[in-house]
Amino acid sequence: MIQILIQKITEEIDALGFEFMKTAIRKPIERPKPIQKSLDLAPLIEHTVLKPEATRKDIVRLCDEAKKFHFRGVCVNPVYVEEARRRFAGTGCIVVTVVGFPLGANVTATKVEETKHVVELGANEVDMVIPIGALKGSDYRAVYEDIRAVVEVAGAIPVKVIIETGLLEETEKISACLLSERAGAAFVKTSTGFSSRGAAVEDVKLMKAIVGDRLGIKAAGGIRDFQTARALVEAGATRLGCSASIAIVTE
Repeated sequence: MIQILIQKITEEIDALGFEFMKTAIRKPIERPKPIQKSLDLAPLIEHTVLKPEATRKDIVRLCDEAKKFHFRGVCVNPVYVEEARRRFAGTGCIVVTVVGFPLGANVTATKVEETKHVVELGANEVDMVIPIGALKGSDYRAVYEDIRAVVEVAGAIPVKVIIETGLLEETEKISACLLSERAGAAFVKTSTGFSSRGAAVEDVKLMKAIVGDRLGIKAAGGIRDFQTARALVEAGATRLGCSASIAIVTE
């Protein structure tokens, strides 16, 4: 039944004639290895602090923890990208930051300028929030053009598209994933962690059914223990955004 619905919405979006955006970073998605113990999750985790009251001291600690536990990297607000980049010099950790965060309601030109700045500061990946109101209003062109503009200016920097699943109906989640793929995103992401709820296994399963292995899937928001994290990976998540990362990998 779900595949029939996905096909129906795919045809509706295809009828609008959106060009498939080809990006320099489109490559096969890394499939996570089987998760047998908690530390197996570490390479998938983006250790996250996005709270507004975060200080430089918090970011220094975050980066030190990421290096100690061999996390994929950190996810921080734009103001701390440069600090995190310096802390990771000579390591394999990446710096992820956010654009249009947490509401997605910025005008596209603002998201584009923000993306330019964070790339210049050294961000390795960008997580952007879609214009959620436009999606819910079925303004697919506005959503597509918003994502595409950020992808274009990001260049070789992978863009993850936060669709905020907790605010969407099933058909809207499908549309958001399909539009993200057409606009050149490298990942779709469940949540900001600032809305009604975070990641859910059923949402990740649906996203996997839509994008397959063509895009990565980042589950984020409310992931606080190993069992939840493992269930999300088994459902199809290829990245995890967590603030309780240490508790998860030492459980």
